[in-house]
Amino acid sequence: MYRDTLSLLGPVLPVVSFLGRLPTAMCQLGSLLLVAETSGSLTTAGLAGGALAAGQTVAGPVIGRLADRRGQRGVVLAASLANAVAVVALVLAATARAETGWLMLLGALAGATVPQVGPLARSRSVALARRSGGDDRLVGTVLSFEGTLDEVSFVLGPALVGLAAALAHPAAALLTAAALLATCGTAFALHPSAPAGATRSGAAERGRLPGSAYALRVAMVLQGAMFGAWQAGITALTEKLGAPAQAGLVYAAMGVMSAAVGLSMAALPARIGLRTRWRAATAGLVLLSVPLLFVDSLPGLYVVVVVLGAAYAPHLITVFGLTERTVPAARLAESMAFLTSGVVGGQALALALSGRLADTRGASAAFGVAVVAALLCAALSWSVRTRPRRRGVAVRRAA
Repeated sequence: MYRDTLSLLGPVLPVVSFLGRLPTAMCQLGSLLLVAETSGSLTTAGLAGGALAAGQTVAGPVIGRLADRRGQRGVVLAASLANAVAVVALVLAATARAETGWLMLLGALAGATVPQVGPLARSRSVALARRSGGDDRLVGTVLSFEGTLDEVSFVLGPALVGLAAALAHPAAALLTAAALLATCGTAFALHPSAPAGATRSGAAERGRLPGSAYALRVAMVLQGAMFGAWQAGITALTEKLGAPAQAGLVYAAMGVMSAAVGLSMAALPARIGLRTRWRAATAGLVLLSVPLLFVDSLPGLYVVVVVLGAAYAPHLITVFGLTERTVPAARLAESMAFLTSGVVGGQALALALSGRLADTRGASAAFGVAVVAALLCAALSWSVRTRPRRRGVAVRRAA
């Protein structure tokens, strides 16, 4: 079922887009570990990491909008090179034990210049599918494939950071990320598939976004909040059980399950519409998050988290699919970047809140934040009506 997708994208684009988005998964954890080791302060590390997340959350949609208007080639090229420079500057400042303010500034720059390869690869791949005359099923398969690349990158990225920190130094991981940005980010930018900017007629078609598009962005903020709360709760529980090193493996187990289920999404029959899938995914998030409130052993944690991973990718892929059907084509890259930034922002905010709750009330309090976010997400899926726009080929209703 992925044969048509791979034929459409070619052999090079998936590789460079995967390696180009890998630094995003490496820099958040890498900056935390680096600043914690060089400054000796978890507070300073948290401030620098928070600044990086804030920069990405705020600037991501701006980069997406520029890519829609001026084309991906120049925007991604400039952002990739600027991001590589900013990451190297952060490494040099941290190893020189610079003041906290400088580390926060450089962290914010490193976040603000993230080239948004993941969301731009989605919009590029969808555009290729639509131009080839592909139907909604092909677009859904493309989104499943791109979602899986994201999941694998967010499992592999932290693993590479942890390996580099154990064998050498966290700086090695960030310098590797900078090298990937300079090479693979550039290759992604210059690939022949990079779309040009909007023409005058395309710019005129940008139009106003429907209310459902904003609701879908809120859903992704809530998804990020779930992930941040899961992180805080898993970290707190593994520490309580005397196995803090297991936290990374638990995250990885969730990511592997999520990626596997994400790939299988393409096999769902077309008669199961996107709105039905969204409701089913949010119901799964609620039902599968509740057992986290009661888990009190490491084997139980692995089982619950791995099963929970089965609902994570379907929700992400479905929200991206609904957004693709809902927003004007001339605002697709911007909208995809908004969704990704929403996940980052929601994760950072929830991690701060649930981390404090975990410290004072235990892991179950952090997991409670995830359950509340899942309930809100489910409420959105039942209350929001999405109406697909036509894009030059027939599209079926999302319901």
